[in-house]
Order: sequence, then C-alpha cells, then structure tokens
Amino acid sequence: MRRRGFLGLAAASALTGCGYRSIDAIYSQPAGSVPKQYANRVRVVFWSPYGGVNGKAVDSLVAKFNDSQQDVYVEVQFQGSYDDVAQKIAAALVAKQAPDLAVLSDVTWERFFLNDALEPLNGYFTDGFGPAVFQPKLFGEYVVKDQSWAVPFARSTPIMYYNRDAFAKAGLPDRAPRTWSELRSWGPELAKVQSGGRSLRTIAFAKIDGDWQFQGNVWQFGGAYSDGLDVKIDQDGAVAAGEWQRQMVHELGLAYMASSASTDFANGLVGVIQESTGGMKTITSKAKFEVGAGFIPSEVSAGIATGGGGIGMLRNISAERKQAAAAFLAFLARPENSAWWTTQTGYLPVVNAAREDPELKKLIAEQPNYGVAIAQLANARQQDAIRLYGRNSNVAIYTGLQQIYADNAAPREVFRSVARRLDAIGDEVRRQYEEKVL
Repeated sequence: MRRRGFLGLAAASALTGCGYRSIDAIYSQPAGSVPKQYANRVRVVFWSPYGGVNGKAVDSLVAKFNDSQQDVYVEVQFQGSYDDVAQKIAAALVAKQAPDLAVLSDVTWERFFLNDALEPLNGYFTDGFGPAVFQPKLFGEYVVKDQSWAVPFARSTPIMYYNRDAFAKAGLPDRAPRTWSELRSWGPELAKVQSGGRSLRTIAFAKIDGDWQFQGNVWQFGGAYSDGLDVKIDQDGAVAAGEWQRQMVHELGLAYMASSASTDFANGLVGVIQESTGGMKTITSKAKFEVGAGFIPSEVSAGIATGGGGIGMLRNISAERKQAAAAFLAFLARPENSAWWTTQTGYLPVVNAAREDPELKKLIAEQPNYGVAIAQLANARQQDAIRLYGRNSNVAIYTGLQQIYADNAAPREVFRSVARRLDAIGDEVRRQYEEKVL
C-alpha cells in the first residue's frame, strides 16, 4: 500500500467502526526514532515482555515486517515481564504517553479494557485479518459484547513436561500420567532415581504465578476459583486440589516449592513439571536429557487454563498510528508468520491455517512434543472471572499456595482467607464488570 492510500484509510478509520468512543487527547509515543533506511514511515511502538529465545523471535518477526513494505516502521521495545509491561503502560497513560501496541497477559488486558484504554479492533478487520482467521477459542477470549479488544499472539496452556530418561530408569511408561493419583503412585519409583546426589523428586510447584497452573488443577478436582465474580476457591474442589499438593510436599516428601520449576526440571532435579507451552524450546534446549510432553493430568474431570499474551492497541493514539499498528497485526495473522512463531517458541498457532504450514507440520512430525498443546486445546477454557478481572487476584491466590507449600498450612483455612481477599477485590470491579462485560 502506498503512503497516500494508507493515510486515506487512516482518516476514514477514525470516522467509522474504529471510533468506539471519542478520544479526549492524542498521546505521544515513548522515546525512539526511525532508522535512516526506514525514513518517512509511520512509526509504531510495540512493547514486548519477551526476552531470551522468545525475544529474538519477536525481533525477527518485526524485522521481517519492516522489510516487507515501505509505509510503516515497527519499533519493538522490551519492557520486562508481563506485569512490568502492564505497570509501565499504566504509568505512561498517566503521563499521556502510550505505545501503539503492547502484549498484554491473560490477567492484565482486562484492567485496560475496563478502564477504556484499549481500542476496539472490529473496524480494522479484513478478509485476511479477522475472526475467521484465528483459532475460535483463543480469539473469543478477547471479545466482549461483540467487540474485539485484542488479538491472540503468544497464547499457551500448561502442558506436562517429563524426564524421559528418569522415567525409563524408574521403569515407568514413556508418557505423562493420566491422573494426579497415578502421578502420586509413581513417586516412590521416581525417588529411586538419583540426581545430583539425592533422590529425584516427583514434581516442583511454582513459587510465583503458580496460580495459573493451579486454576486448571482446581477444575481437575471439580472446583472453581469463582462463578463470575462470586468466589468459590474455599469450596470442596479447590480445597481437594490444594490438599493433594500439600500431601505431596509435606506427607510424602515427593514435591516442593521452587523459585523456578522449569530450571530445576532442566537440571534434572524433578521428574515432571506443569509449565507453559511457550517454554518448549527453552526447556528442551537447556535439558541434558530427553524431554517428553503430555496432557496435564485429570482427576475427577479434565480442564486446563489458557494463558499467555495477546496484543492490544491503545486507544489514545492518532488515527494514522492506529492504521499503521493494524497493518502489523495483519502481518502477524498471516499463516506463515504464526506458524514460524510456534516453531521458534512452542506457543500455540493462533491462526487456523498455520496448522497446515509445511514447516510446522514437519517440526511436529520430527518432535511430537510441539503437537501436544495443539491436541490438548480441546480441554482448554478461559479462566474464572475473579482471576481475570480482579486486580491482584493472582497474587492473592499464589500467596495462599505459598503458605501451603512452605508452612504446611491447611488448604481449607488458607483458601477461606484467600476468599475473603478475593471477595474484596471482586467488589472493587463489580460495577464495571457488570456494566461492560455482562
């Protein structure tokens, strides 16, 4: 698209479907510049939480986009973790400054939506970039009252990684356990395997952000964090999930709380972990053993939480910047780009046609672990509303889990205390939630 046509579309966009509500002010961009080879282009600032292997993949996608056309220059700016990105956006908005695009996690995009900071995307959709392009379950999580507020990008679920070498030494099947009870029964056999001069532990539970994995565990034991904003974490199913984990740590000595479960797993200290699909390439490359992957176990039912990041567009930016940002989102929605991102990271292919990409199909054929998350998506569901919409609900939950892991606290008592905190958090957003979501 030549610049004149591009600018014409930008102006029209502000007057049609993209104008969800009036814009009080046009915010400035974060500091930066357009390199000489991309001079006279519209600059788009994209805030990312990805470093390491995944960060290099983001940089490659951005570079490919910048070299694919002549109107837009995307500048990716690494901001730290998901929480760091959210905190920096909040501070930037106060200063009337905003990136054009940002990766927002499963528990941060909602707060910007509730506070009218996000641009609705329906007006930017085309035949090649819109609802029909994306995996329905993942795309639908960003749709509220028929408007899309972000698009899926680095989406994930937990999967179970297991140490194939240790399983073989223990005489266990070369697969993930089908139930949590089965995993517990395997613990004594895994403990006979020596690693680092001591018995191999069965599983490590995450110290920070373990509440994401535990969301699925609660469903698997028949419970819930909440029904809407009505808190249920102190009821039987959630308590049973917490009690299973408490017993594994304190009564059986088969589990422990880890600062980095994935690091301990890669170092051969534990037999299994439940961790994001987005860690596939990193975990596999760091491990000194053969890594297997399988579905997260069920117990009384199946169910896993979706997670990871989608990309949102900030509302208080110019029409020109919005149209330029949309061009980059459309580029990411091309099947070959979505598939490439999956091959480099392990995140789910969020674009339907990406699953038919020859390179992705070849990778899955050669390394079946990459296909586990795609197959397991049938068991995935959006998280309970209190964790998604309640500010710092995730912190309240994983702080409670830390008490169970570290102090041998009774889950029922812990979750009663957590429930009181979640009730207060839910009350803070209930009016906005009922007005904007229901």
